[in-house]
Amino acid sequence: MSEQRRTDLALEARELWRGGAEELPGVTTRERRSFGYAVTAVEITEESAAKALGKPVGTYVTLDLRPYWEHAEDALERAASAVGEELRALLGREVKTALVVGLGNGAMTPDAIGPQTAEHVLVTRHLMRDSAFAALTAVGVLVPGVLGRTGMEAAETIRGAVRTVRPDVLLAVDALSSRSLARVCTTVQLSDTGIVPGSGVGNRRRALSRASLGIPVIAVGVPTVVDAATLALDLLEEAGVPDASALRMPDAGVMVTPRDIDAQIRELSRVVGYGIDLALQPLDYAALCDLMG
Repeated sequence: MSEQRRTDLALEARELWRGGAEELPGVTTRERRSFGYAVTAVEITEESAAKALGKPVGTYVTLDLRPYWEHAEDALERAASAVGEELRALLGREVKTALVVGLGNGAMTPDAIGPQTAEHVLVTRHLMRDSAFAALTAVGVLVPGVLGRTGMEAAETIRGAVRTVRPDVLLAVDALSSRSLARVCTTVQLSDTGIVPGSGVGNRRRALSRASLGIPVIAVGVPTVVDAATLALDLLEEAGVPDASALRMPDAGVMVTPRDIDAQIRELSRVVGYGIDLALQPLDYAALCDLMG
């Protein structure tokens, strides 16, 4: 049943494993709250568990940002601070130089979270020769585009940039696919396992990982679509259709996304971009807003 349901979220992959009725050896799950938002950390420690879930060994941190859409006065500050705090913990060490990559196709709204997030990242690498900025982390930003528009794989462009910049870490932002409409544009997943560009919108390219780039790769993903076949199976089971789990759904390559996806991407790109800034820079939210204008 679970192999028919597509998801890029480790939390959902764990839920799908035998319907969540049993604990899977080699997987630990911890729940907590950060700035009022629910956070679930899934750690996969064994290859057998990684194979069962279809996710590499590593740590996956999922933030539930549904309260953000209630539009409280301090919603952006709390959401960005939560992303920043969890991302900083995942980095686990001081970072002096970082490269932030906005993956995806800026001309296709469900795939534009990476390029739009890049617009909200504080770029400082070019300022580091001035001692006045010595306390900041040197951050460069790259939006490599997509193969159909550039003629180059994103991984090829990024590999060249890594060789030039020699960052301590690469942060890659991309769109993901969820199994649940409730998690679309309400969830951010952070992981230390790298990322496969385009996987969220069904266009898998070469992987970005420590193995391929030689540096740690932190993936920051936002689910923006649900696979139509996955959604159909879930809706049938919720409706109590007998033997829905035994149905074989055709893979038509159709994705479902919210009607106001453009507005949601605009808001979430700021949340994620500011979260990255707060994780990398010794700034509080007020100082960051002053710098970003």
